Amino acid sequence: MGVPLGLPTMPPPVLAQRRRTRQIQVGKIGVGSDHPVSIQSMTTTLTADVNSTLQQIAELTAAGCDIVRVACPSQDDADALPMIARKSQIPVIADIHFQPRYVFAAIEAGCAAVRVNPGNIKKFDDRVGEIAQAAKETGTPIRIGVNAGSLDERLLSKYGKATPEALVESALWEASLFAEHDFHDLKISVKHNDPVVMVRAYELLAERCDYPLHLGVTEAGPMFQGTIKSAVAFGTLLAKGIGDTIRVSLSAPPVEEVKVATQILQSLNLRPRRLEIVSCPSCGRAQVDVYRLANEVSAALQDMEIPLRVAVMGCVVNGPGEAREADLGVASGNGKGQIFVKGQVVKTVPEHMIVETLIEEAMRIHEEITEDVAS
Repeated sequence: MGVPLGLPTMPPPVLAQRRRTRQIQVGKIGVGSDHPVSIQSMTTTLTADVNSTLQQIAELTAAGCDIVRVACPSQDDADALPMIARKSQIPVIADIHFQPRYVFAAIEAGCAAVRVNPGNIKKFDDRVGEIAQAAKETGTPIRIGVNAGSLDERLLSKYGKATPEALVESALWEASLFAEHDFHDLKISVKHNDPVVMVRAYELLAERCDYPLHLGVTEAGPMFQGTIKSAVAFGTLLAKGIGDTIRVSLSAPPVEEVKVATQILQSLNLRPRRLEIVSCPSCGRAQVDVYRLANEVSAALQDMEIPLRVAVMGCVVNGPGEAREADLGVASGNGKGQIFVKGQVVKTVPEHMIVETLIEEAMRIHEEITEDVAS
């Protein structure tokens, strides 16, 4: 009898139900509690360089990005928005600071949404009515993006620094101004570089409004530090059902942001799992080079489009159990490895053939599942 293969039939468990929110539409992506949590990133190219920007958007799309943000600090950037918005495969959000006229340019350009930072746009509150009217006419959502580093001077004077309460007061004040003009297609973010402050701000915000929330630890840092800070903050909030879109802000290429964000959502069962490598940290019991095996298997299978849990284990203590529980696995020792598929040993191979054999079996699983789905 063959080894049973196939996609999971039951939805995976989650830690909490999503916080109920209003629903908005960012291009083709629905945002809010009725929709999956979306991944965002931001291009690092000059927006005015249309070809380079579209190329980077294509790379982000391929990596799993749902929505992309582009900077618009100059007129040349504003002039490039219509072409970028039209040719991008995913919705484009224009990121506006300092000059309110670029808000209107982005709306006219057909951007899927506009992000505004009230703390550094000249006399922003005086222009809310005009912005609301223009956005309402085109069905363009607005993200109110409050940042600790650019908080309104009035609130800095009141609170002394960018406290959770200051961030929330800023965001809700701006939302109330839009509400006065009967505009409610809003998404809100209250970003801080300290995960503890950031988490508390979003908790307070979630208690006081029903707008969808965009999560971000701003200026999170280099790859390793930023990944840890974002995972801790996002995990804490998403595990409580708080958060509708996320952006991992790293001092790294934007594709890396998408990879980290994807892994965070997969780890919480908020995005279908693809490749997951279960591998031991190695220890004095290991009889094979677990680091090498795990890295080579991960590199070879990273583009797998089916959910696949692969266990790469280096000794007999936990190896057989973990390999048996995975879709595909190896329990290694004494220069050889037992290959498991869906809990059954299918063959034993020498160490130098472990990676090759796991890849072959993964390809076979992929082919069988693909054929099953097609039929």
